[in-house]
Amino acid sequence: MENSSSSAPLKFSDKVVVITGSGTGIGQTIAKKFAQNGANIIIMGRRKEPLEQTSQILNEIFQKNNLNAKVRAYAGIDVSDEEGINSMFESIKDEFGQVDIIVNNAGVSGPVKVFTNSDFKDFKDCVSIHLTGTFWTSVQGLKIMKPQSKIVTIATFFTEENKFEQRPYRFRTPYTAAQGAKNRLSEALAWELVGNQIKSVCTNPGPVHSDRIYKTVYPKAAAEFIRIGGYEGLSSVEIENAATKALLLLGESDETVNSGLVEIAKEILQLRINDNTDTDVIKENFDTHLTNLTKILSGMLKKIQEIAEKVQTNTSKMIVDNEFLTQEEVADMVLTLSDDKISKLINGRIVPNDRVFYPVRPVIATSVDSISDFSNLQNKVFVITTTSSHERDIKRVQTIASSLNLHGIKQVIVLTNNQNDLIHFKDFHSHSINLINEENVKRIFATVITKFGSLDGIVHITGDYDYNIPISSISRQTWEKLVENFIYIPALVTRESVKAMVPNAAEEPSKFKGSKGIVVLVGPDAPVGKKISGEIRARSEIFRGALRPFTATVNQELSDVLGSKIKLNLIFAGNNEGIESKSENLENSVLNLLAGSSIHRHESIFYIDEVSK
Repeated sequence: MENSSSSAPLKFSDKVVVITGSGTGIGQTIAKKFAQNGANIIIMGRRKEPLEQTSQILNEIFQKNNLNAKVRAYAGIDVSDEEGINSMFESIKDEFGQVDIIVNNAGVSGPVKVFTNSDFKDFKDCVSIHLTGTFWTSVQGLKIMKPQSKIVTIATFFTEENKFEQRPYRFRTPYTAAQGAKNRLSEALAWELVGNQIKSVCTNPGPVHSDRIYKTVYPKAAAEFIRIGGYEGLSSVEIENAATKALLLLGESDETVNSGLVEIAKEILQLRINDNTDTDVIKENFDTHLTNLTKILSGMLKKIQEIAEKVQTNTSKMIVDNEFLTQEEVADMVLTLSDDKISKLINGRIVPNDRVFYPVRPVIATSVDSISDFSNLQNKVFVITTTSSHERDIKRVQTIASSLNLHGIKQVIVLTNNQNDLIHFKDFHSHSINLINEENVKRIFATVITKFGSLDGIVHITGDYDYNIPISSISRQTWEKLVENFIYIPALVTRESVKAMVPNAAEEPSKFKGSKGIVVLVGPDAPVGKKISGEIRARSEIFRGALRPFTATVNQELSDVLGSKIKLNLIFAGNNEGIESKSENLENSVLNLLAGSSIHRHESIFYIDEVSK
């Protein structure tokens, strides 16, 4: 039998393939597939040890098959690390001269929490890795990519595979927002790179056999269900703190688990003593309390495992053969998408290979129900926030605020991100605030509650970005500003406004039940013009693609998980024909939503100018 040195070249011989997040799991499996097909492999990741092990595996594949290929590992590089990525591609250029395939695989679970309790830093870190990491790796790689090269991006089926079918993924708002935008980014890059003859495709695997999903996502989701639903003998805060530590014990020996639970119980009892909660009783019978609390924690951990297994089972039942994909199957898909003929056929498309039948409620509509009686707006408190200084958006804020005042509201407060814009809002109670600063946003909402007694609704206007500028040409700083404006700030404003509507509910989830309030996000408008190219349309969809799944997920958490009647609504103005939005249409839509017109509807995303002639 001939060895590979005398047989026909392998499919990816002499190609240089960059795979992000490739030290373990799916990334490592993809790297092995490309190595078996003759490619030079660039692997990267945050941890050195897994990359060293993967390098050894790949070199063994090269030696076994007598392949003249190389593997290079770049440890300590997070895909969100601007300088690290820049330096890596400079090194690749010096050694290999080019990159032929980039596989955007790196990802993290992010905070598996209901959005009201999701840490803002964790939220940003998740988006930064999934979305900004994909953007910057692709853009920097383009500098040394030649015609017929490919960018293959791995996203998720729980999001924007189809922009009109939203698949909410409870407890995963940063993940779904980032993945939705990542799908649309992949499409936009495909349109922009036609002239370079570089293909961009995206695949949405469904559930995949992996340690991340079994040991992290499902158990954390189960713990969050218990925190919200309650567990006898523990407060919600105690459940959260205990579960964070207890989940690390899963898979350990019974002895290790028990000793770990004892330590967690000691910490809880000490905190109760410090908080003067039954201090004397606990001190007098400390050992008895410790034994009982350890049993409670053991029962909670078993319940977490039961719920996690149930989630896994229920998910598998949505799949034709009840089987999650293997990492090998995902790697086969990536290899297939990297083929010259296949990538040309599906360039710019989002390829689902999840096989999951996931029925969802329709959440998109083209109009907001009209209300004839706005008397229920009287004596209510509303906040309008904006990060846009565009004349159109300033006018929108003025018009909405004026209309609310005409309906006898108690107070409207206008918050602008730009101090110079305050002159436009001098007729209203207005402040300038840095809306990306978490503490500032928390403080202003706390002030609203202290001064006016309640918060009944909020409108946040994002404004637009220039759809004429190629995404692949913008600086990292410009990109960060876009992500900040269209993902981070809307998420922070939504979270803090909902928490202000139901004070202390984040710590006591039961308070959310039956709570009322309205949040309205006005996202970027559709492009305007007589002839709008596919390239322009694709760019305009990137951050709409973040806000849609974010909205769907938040509403599922509010209604299905928390039992709240608070509703998040998302408005997109403009239409597919390129006609500019009518100002009165937006004003009326916002007022009707604030008056509760959508509260009994499943729909929460409104294309208000997409109406029949």
